[in-house]
Amino acid sequence: MATPAALDRFDLAILDILQSDNTTPQRVIAQAVNLSAPAVQRRIQRLKDSGVIRANVAVLDPVKVGLPLTIMLEVHLENERPDRTAPLRARIAAEDAVQQCYSVTGEADYLLVVTVASMSDYEALTQRLFEGDDNVRRFRTSVALACLKTGLSLPLDKAMPPA
Repeated sequence: MATPAALDRFDLAILDILQSDNTTPQRVIAQAVNLSAPAVQRRIQRLKDSGVIRANVAVLDPVKVGLPLTIMLEVHLENERPDRTAPLRARIAAEDAVQQCYSVTGEADYLLVVTVASMSDYEALTQRLFEGDDNVRRFRTSVALACLKTGLSLPLDKAMPPA
């Protein structure tokens, strides 16, 4: 597990603004956090260089772009040895429909969140990911009926360093 970056209260305040709207002008951020615009620019660059800021992206509505089905997949393996799981991991990493993948504790070995246009697209996806892989014991599908909450914002108020 990676160690957390050393972040001070200014970094966390900048990150909080950026994760709400990463198009916020640096002069506006500077005013909000009581730093100069060049200081904010340097901090943002350092946060990017260190990997704290992983990407600047647009978050799309899957339904409005024609991908209305969100499906959770529990994947159960026969063997968790890295040499046995590497091919599946590579297929998952290469698959655009897989939005998230977690190695988890409990009954399942992996939990995937996928977004597809139709059930036939989902069936084709599962064939690409699992067919012919004798290390995949089984997988369980749960189709999302409604989205109650989705987000990418982290609760930075819980990450504040001690005063």
